[in-house]
Amino acid sequence: MSRELFKFKGGVHPPEHKTESTSRPIHAAPLPKKLVIPLRQHIGNPAKPVVEIGERVLKGQMIAAADGYISTAIHASSSGTVVAIDLQPVPHISGLPDLCITIETDGRDEWVAHAPLDYQAMEPSQLRMQLRDLGLAGLGGAVFPSAVKLDPGASRDCPTLIINGGECEPWITCDDMLMRHHADEILQGVAIMRHLLGSTDILVGIEDNKPEALDSMRSAAAKLDFAVEVVTVPARYPGGGAKQMIETLTGKQVPSGKLSTDIGIQVFNVGTSYALARAIHHGEPLISRLVTVTGHVLRPQNFEVLIGTPMHTLITLAGDRDGTTGVLMGGPMMGVPMPDLDVPVVKATNCILVKSKELFPPLPKALPCIRCTRCADACPAELQPQELFRFAKAGDFGRAQEYHLFDCIECGCCSYVCPSHIPLVDFYRYAKSEIWAREKDKRAADLARERHEFRQFRQEREKKEKAEKLAAKAQTKRAELAAVPAAEGAAVSDADAKKALIAAALARAQAKKSDAAPKNVDQLTPVQLHQIEEIEARRTKIRELARKPLEPEEKNP
Repeated sequence: MSRELFKFKGGVHPPEHKTESTSRPIHAAPLPKKLVIPLRQHIGNPAKPVVEIGERVLKGQMIAAADGYISTAIHASSSGTVVAIDLQPVPHISGLPDLCITIETDGRDEWVAHAPLDYQAMEPSQLRMQLRDLGLAGLGGAVFPSAVKLDPGASRDCPTLIINGGECEPWITCDDMLMRHHADEILQGVAIMRHLLGSTDILVGIEDNKPEALDSMRSAAAKLDFAVEVVTVPARYPGGGAKQMIETLTGKQVPSGKLSTDIGIQVFNVGTSYALARAIHHGEPLISRLVTVTGHVLRPQNFEVLIGTPMHTLITLAGDRDGTTGVLMGGPMMGVPMPDLDVPVVKATNCILVKSKELFPPLPKALPCIRCTRCADACPAELQPQELFRFAKAGDFGRAQEYHLFDCIECGCCSYVCPSHIPLVDFYRYAKSEIWAREKDKRAADLARERHEFRQFRQEREKKEKAEKLAAKAQTKRAELAAVPAAEGAAVSDADAKKALIAAALARAQAKKSDAAPKNVDQLTPVQLHQIEEIEARRTKIRELARKPLEPEEKNP
C-alpha cells in the first residue's frame, strides 16, 4: 500500500531544465594548481587555522579546527604547500573577501593516514565529535554542521528520519546523479544516521521527475536489513525544502520558531548521507562534492570537484561560450550571483549556473505593488509577502517580525509570480540583515552597560569595605586607649579618647616625616647642604611676606 501524501500550500512550476546536465556521465575535475579553501563554509563559527605558511600538508589533513559546538573542521583537498592564509574572494552575495588558506598543489595528491571507524563500538558523543573533526556539514543548502543535527538531544531519539532527494530547483541535478550512481553508499549513511538518532520510520522522498534515481534507490533499499521506504513525491517547487518535504510525507507542519526535531523528525540531504558513509567507512573527511555546471555552456554536466577549486576551471571544462551575462551559485530561484569567477567551490556549491540574455533575459523595471495577492497564494510558508515588502521598504522591521519575517525561506516564489516584477526576496534579505545588525549592536550595548554597572558596584563595594576597615581600626584603638585608665580604675571620656586618637595620628605623621628626612646630615655633600640652606631661606622669606600687611597702593583695586 502506497503512503498517503499531503499537499503544502503555495509553490510554483518553473521550467525544469534538468535533462541538459543528466545526459552525460559524472566526470572528475582535474587537480588545480592552487586550492583556495575558505574557513567559513558552514553555519556557525568559522574554523580556526592549525597550519602555518610554508608548511606541507597532505590530502585530507586538517588545516583548520572547529571553533565551538556549532562549527566544523576544514581539510586540505590535496597535498601541497600552504602559501597564504589571508583574505580572498569567496562565493557570497556580499562580494566581501573572507579568510582562506591557499595551497599550492604538488600534483602527487598524497593522502594523510586514514582508516574506517567502528561507529557501533563508539559512544554517540565521541562519534559526533569525530564527524565534526572530519568536516561533515549539510550539503543541501543550509550547510549546518552534521554533528549537531545528529544529536537527538534530551529526547534521546528521533522517531522519523527523512532523506531528502527532492532537488526541486530548476537546472540542478547533482543529487539526481548521486542517487543514480551511489545509492548503496547513500543508504550506508542512512544506517549510521539511524544508529545515532534511534529512528524507526525512515523515508526517502524523491520527486517524480527522477525515475532513474527512484529505481536505483529502491533497488539499494531492498538489500538492507532494516526498512527504508522510498516515496515518490510530486515535482513542485519548493517541494525539496525541508519543511515542505516533511509536510508532504507526514502531514505535519514545523511550528513557527521551532525545529523539526521538536516534532520528532530530522531531515538530511542525500549528499550529506553519502559524505557520512565515506567518512565512517573510509575515514575520508569532506573534501569534495558533486557540482552541476550548466546553463550557457557547451557541455552541461556534473563534476566531482575538490573543495577550493576555482569556479572558472569548471566553466572552462564544461565549455565556456561568448555572451555570458553572469554566474549564479545555485539555481535561478535561490542562487547567489558570483562577484568573481576566481571564487572557489565550497561545501555549499551544488550548482554553477552560467547565465545569458537568451536563457535569463533581464527583468523589466519594477512597478508599484498592485496588491493582487498572487505572492501570498504562491508562498509555501503561508506568509503575507506584500505586507512584508511594505514593512521592509518603510524600515518598519518590528512589524515585519510580527508578520513572521524569519519564517521566510527565501524560495523566490513570490518574486517569480509578481506581475510588477518586484524583487521581493531582496527586500526580505535586507530586512533580516538590518534586524541582525541591530540585535548585534544591542547586545554590544547591553554588554557595555553591564560592565559599567559592575564597575560601579565594585567601586561602591570597595568604598564600603574601606570604610568598614577604618571604623573597625578606630574602634580597636578606642578600646586600647580605654583599657589603660580602666586598669588604673579611672574612667575615660569620649573627648579624651578623641584627643588620644589625634595625638596618635600626629605622632604617626611626625614619624613619617622623620623617616623621610635624611638619617645622617653629616653624610650630605656641601652642594646638598647649600641647596637645603637656599630652600630654607626662600621659605623664611615667603613666611615673612605672608605675615607683612599690604600697603594701600599694593592692594587689589
